[in-house]
Amino acid sequence: MVRLPLTPAEVERGQRLGALLRRVRGSRSMLDVALASHISPETLRKIESGRVATPAFPTIAAIADTLGLSLDAVWAEISRAERTVEDQSAPPATRHPSLVS
Repeated sequence: MVRLPLTPAEVERGQRLGALLRRVRGSRSMLDVALASHISPETLRKIESGRVATPAFPTIAAIADTLGLSLDAVWAEISRAERTVEDQSAPPATRHPSLVS
């Protein structure tokens, strides 16, 4: 199986995911969170550093559960910047349909 290169948007999303997990993990050790999530500390380290930009869904679900995050909250946080960029690049009529005559 050949993996396609990640797009810049996927890399950025992975970096946002890592930042979110580090922030929510707070003072908890990486080892404690990894073990509670049933993943290796190296996997968590790679996700938090952005080196694994597209981790498997069950991995993210396990980490989110350990940290008390809903998957909706994770998705909202990591896709927020994408929506902001899309909103800014859209024509005004698309951004504000109520302003269309």
